[in-house]
Amino acid sequence: MFKSTLSVFLFLLFSFGGISLFSQVKKDTIALSAVILEASPIKKGLQNAASSVSVITTADIDKTDGIILTPVLNKIPGVHMQQGGLNTNRITIRGMGARSQYGTNRVKAYFNWIPLSSGEGETVIEDIDVASIEKIEIIKGPNSTSFGSGLGGVVHLFSRKTPLMESFGKATTTFGSFGSLQQRISAGYSDANSNIFSSYSDLQSDGYRDNSSYKRKSFNMYGNQKTSPKGSLSFLGIFTKLKAYIPSSLNENDFKNNSKKAATTWSAAQGYESYDKFLLGLGYDHQFSKKWFLKSSVFSNFKNAYEARPFDILDENTSSLGLRLNVNYKDRLLSLPFELSFGTEMDAEKYQYSLYKNLYLTQPGQGSLQGDKFSATDENRNYSNYFLQMEVWLSPKLHLETGIALNTTKYSLKDVFTNSNSQNYTYTFGNVWSPRIGFSYKVGNEKNIYTSISKGFSVPAVAETLTPEGQINTDLKPETGWNYEIGFKGNWMENKLYAELTFFSTQIDNLLVARRTAEDQYVGINAGSSSHPGIEFLVNYKLLDANKFQITPYFSAAINNFKFKNFVDHEADYSGNQLTGVPDKQVNFGLDINTKQGFSINTSYRTVGRIPMDDSNTKYSDGYSVLDIKTTYFFTILKVLKTELNAGINNALDEKYAASILPNAVGFGTVPPRYYYPGNPVNFYGGFSISCVF
Repeated sequence: MFKSTLSVFLFLLFSFGGISLFSQVKKDTIALSAVILEASPIKKGLQNAASSVSVITTADIDKTDGIILTPVLNKIPGVHMQQGGLNTNRITIRGMGARSQYGTNRVKAYFNWIPLSSGEGETVIEDIDVASIEKIEIIKGPNSTSFGSGLGGVVHLFSRKTPLMESFGKATTTFGSFGSLQQRISAGYSDANSNIFSSYSDLQSDGYRDNSSYKRKSFNMYGNQKTSPKGSLSFLGIFTKLKAYIPSSLNENDFKNNSKKAATTWSAAQGYESYDKFLLGLGYDHQFSKKWFLKSSVFSNFKNAYEARPFDILDENTSSLGLRLNVNYKDRLLSLPFELSFGTEMDAEKYQYSLYKNLYLTQPGQGSLQGDKFSATDENRNYSNYFLQMEVWLSPKLHLETGIALNTTKYSLKDVFTNSNSQNYTYTFGNVWSPRIGFSYKVGNEKNIYTSISKGFSVPAVAETLTPEGQINTDLKPETGWNYEIGFKGNWMENKLYAELTFFSTQIDNLLVARRTAEDQYVGINAGSSSHPGIEFLVNYKLLDANKFQITPYFSAAINNFKFKNFVDHEADYSGNQLTGVPDKQVNFGLDINTKQGFSINTSYRTVGRIPMDDSNTKYSDGYSVLDIKTTYFFTILKVLKTELNAGINNALDEKYAASILPNAVGFGTVPPRYYYPGNPVNFYGGFSISCVF
């Protein structure tokens, strides 16, 4: 039945696309190496950057179903996004953060220079409407002095903007397997002085697994207004309302034989999370002169969340206020062109949570029931980053990048349940310095080699700092590491072929280990060190670049040998073992076929190696391969309405695989450990959009 359905669907895809086969091709004449990087305070071309930076464009994002960024990020060598559900994800870069129990840490994220990461380093980007993102820049490793030099790197999102001197309105509907339906309305206006883009999205899905329905409403607005010939004011606002049920992970038997089921306790409790979240930012840029430039922003985050879990119910509130400021100075130093950027980022976050008993066992079949409160805590998280960055052209071919960052992070904790006048527990990680130096050398026409040395750090999350008694472990230290990197970026054949090759090695000390003490509890310890050497490779090739047809294959790969160097936990010595939670290889193949007006086919084939699931390397998840296909057809109605029809298949080969794993899962009592989050089987989607441009 599946094979026949797939055959019919593929036939429709190619037949549907054949309508416009002989249209004029829309050529992509911009070489990837010519892209200007926006995330860094000092603007430069990708070709000249002395670091590994990946750029994801609007065209790349539009090649997927537009629901979540997982298939987009997983095409980037060195980046691995595990998707346990639409609301359960973990992003790792070069193995950093792979042993996180839930969610993403060790990787920082920004949206138009506004932090998406919390005050303790937790990062959530999966609830942002994909259609509101125009571009993503991923800085791999601790190569970003101006963003705190996180060990994993930085994922920087940029808002979609309205094309210059254009106004539009657009309505989009996408539907798919498992009761998936997304409806979106967007509009924008742009003239010589103003740019406004806004979108509203409503996404819902029943989910493949039991207890996995998902509902999200989001509103995004971006605005930019020139206030003078030298100044401009910008605004970013994102509102998200989410309710998502949680099937949680499965043991090996259920994963193999009944992957649709939810974990027994989560199913009985009908566990879910819900929240309302606001992100607001106001920026001002000013060009004082040819030499001096100011970029500034103030931002705030608010989140009101409720999570019903079988072991308890969590009610939490988060609010933060922050400032980011950098000043650039551009001149000549000893007759050499140079640019200097210095600034700061400061954020003060207040986090309050209460825990309640979950009485779901007292009313079987009715789901979670809130009982008595048994814990309540107030936390204050404060961090500040100060940075200095300089770039000098030592010669027409040799480019120097150097900089240093200083970070201070402070937590305070107060138990407001047992005694409202109880003592505050306060801890600071002191001053952490992060230097960096890099060189890029032009060896030929649009061909550069580069090398860099940088130091990064990651502070523990608050939960990792707590002892089983609920006090802060003042002996805990931040993870620190040195990154050594050498690479090549180059174009050949009149920009038809672009390639990148990177060799890197990151050496981590004070390795933070999450030691699980209960189903919902773990403590952090500094257990040793790890080594992260690897190779990353990327090739984009315009195989056929004719007037009526364009074929572009691409290939990317990451191969690593991440290991614990010195790791002793209790009496167990894991030194020399493969790093938990990271595949040893990830390979991507793809083929894009485009015509100028009408038809396009985008294919992606991703292979992921097996993943060690525990520190002792006794359990591994199987390697897997996933094929995704999308076809799109554009046409115009009455010369006014631009219309798009699309259809696609995810996991076209119906691969059975673990889309995410829970590292070091522990079974309590007779219950076996639950390591596995099953990936979705083959699923289909289709949609259409109509836009009117004025």
